[in-house]
Amino acid sequence: MSGLRSGDLARSMRDIRVIFFSLGLGAFAIGTAEFAAMSLVPMIAHTFGVSDPEAGHAIVLYAAGVCIGAPAIALFSAGISRRTMLISMMLLYTLGNGLSAVAPNYLLFLVCRFISGLPHGAYFGIASILASSLVPPNKRSQAVGRVILGLTIATIGGVPLANGIGQIVGWRWAFGLIAALALCTALLIILFAPKDAPRKDASILNEFTALKIKQVWLTLAIGAVGFGSVFCVYTYLASIMIHVTQVPESYVPIMLAVFGVGMTIGTLVCAWLADHKMMPTLAGVLLMGAAAMAGFPEAAHKFIPLAINVFMIGASGGLATVVQARLLTVAVGAEGLAAALNQSAFNIANAVGPWLGGLAISAGLGWTSVGWVGLALSLGGFAIYLLSIADEFKNKKVESSRE
Repeated sequence: MSGLRSGDLARSMRDIRVIFFSLGLGAFAIGTAEFAAMSLVPMIAHTFGVSDPEAGHAIVLYAAGVCIGAPAIALFSAGISRRTMLISMMLLYTLGNGLSAVAPNYLLFLVCRFISGLPHGAYFGIASILASSLVPPNKRSQAVGRVILGLTIATIGGVPLANGIGQIVGWRWAFGLIAALALCTALLIILFAPKDAPRKDASILNEFTALKIKQVWLTLAIGAVGFGSVFCVYTYLASIMIHVTQVPESYVPIMLAVFGVGMTIGTLVCAWLADHKMMPTLAGVLLMGAAAMAGFPEAAHKFIPLAINVFMIGASGGLATVVQARLLTVAVGAEGLAAALNQSAFNIANAVGPWLGGLAISAGLGWTSVGWVGLALSLGGFAIYLLSIADEFKNKKVESSRE
């Protein structure tokens, strides 16, 4: 628990559990906002009198906010305490989503979605660092996993809840709910998060050292490419179920929940494994994702095989926890920027995966071709993993020769 005052070191396990709950609640709010917004697009389009593709620009603006805000906030907050930053990020998230709920026109709504995306990456980065500081070194991956768990649970409960609220009383209330969750998170952090002093050596220049570490870039690339496969399939899953599996549209929420359960279990298992053998776990989850993608085109024709396959794809989402934990290991002294950049990398995956999948479908290769695209992305992530292993081996060989 480096960086914490001596009085905070004696806090009870119950208080630590509350801290983890608070950090997870923030992740739950962010996950609900990120994934539910996609399902609310038709309602938003109807309210503002724009087409569905135009309303989808709100998703793009949010992702742009994440990509810009994550590294920028991480850099300029280097000399500010983690507790203060977490509170600030959740208050900004409250503001962005609260204003989204009352935006009078489409242009202001887009601005509000951009504002909402700004604290997303920085929150996950700082929350992961704080969580890992509360546990012994051999449990840091599990600590990171408990934060990300809030996001995965959002795919099971938060997204259907927000969508249901949107259908019953309007999409604005869904964003109001997200704002309320973010505000509750800020209050819980104020009440329970340990007060920490800013690191004496913290500075923008020190954070920039992360950009000089080759392993940081390789790890980020693994996440950006490897996780693109998950988004590639997830984005078109509803359409595939209707056009290929040929089941009623009412079955779609069930399958999305199966994906969420798989992602939640995958996050827990991968976090535990990563604390014991991080690099083998990273390889294993990438190869599991590749296997699931290879089986997707065939499984998509029947509901039960598809459910099993989608569960495996969801479980491969445990990659996010392993990548985040790996970054905290390789970016010594510049963890804040590296962890925040991870969110930028995953939002690149969120853009590239669906884009490549869409190209395959538009080229006439069929709905299930997203499975083959996903396979290529998973194997691409594994190829980068092999480069990372080779680079580590080379560095160790150089160090041993110097000794």
